[in-house]
Amino acid sequence: MTIEQVKKVSVGEWVSIAPEVRPSIAKDANGNTKPFYLTRTFTYSPDGKFTLEMINTADPYGKVPLVKIVLKGHTEWQGEHPIAPGAQKIHYIADGAYEITPLIQGFADAMNHAASTGFNKWTVGETQNILGKAFPPFGLAEGQIYGEYDLIYIDHDLMFWGAKHVDGRSFEKEENHPDNLQIPMVRKK
Repeated sequence: MTIEQVKKVSVGEWVSIAPEVRPSIAKDANGNTKPFYLTRTFTYSPDGKFTLEMINTADPYGKVPLVKIVLKGHTEWQGEHPIAPGAQKIHYIADGAYEITPLIQGFADAMNHAASTGFNKWTVGETQNILGKAFPPFGLAEGQIYGEYDLIYIDHDLMFWGAKHVDGRSFEKEENHPDNLQIPMVRKK
């Protein structure tokens, strides 16, 4: 598909098939990369705006939700990606919202310890927008707008994004574009 065809086909709502596993930058006592688990809901509109909702869980079955993260922003399409014919490079820029909602007391407690400056008390079920604010738990500096250089590949009504690097490196730098495909999302019916 061409970039215009991928944009058109991307419009709508996409959801995770099942809980997904990702490598994190956190290490265990032996220095091994710790996994984290999530489900995604992604909405893309014809004007290039997106909303991504992620629910991070403590377990691989998605039974113990920790936090809901909602990113809103716009996209910049950057041309073909060599991973597969029709795959396209995309830059997601979360300049609309970066919302954090603790879903369990332990996560709220951790945020009250690690990210209390400039925020209300973190409480289960209450959303705070961290957009443009310093947020040490996620490595965000004051004034920083979060973005990722990713990819989109659509095949048989499955939307693939790039798989996170096994060392946990993010896609925040263009040279860190992904080079593998993540488990796909399906179009929500």
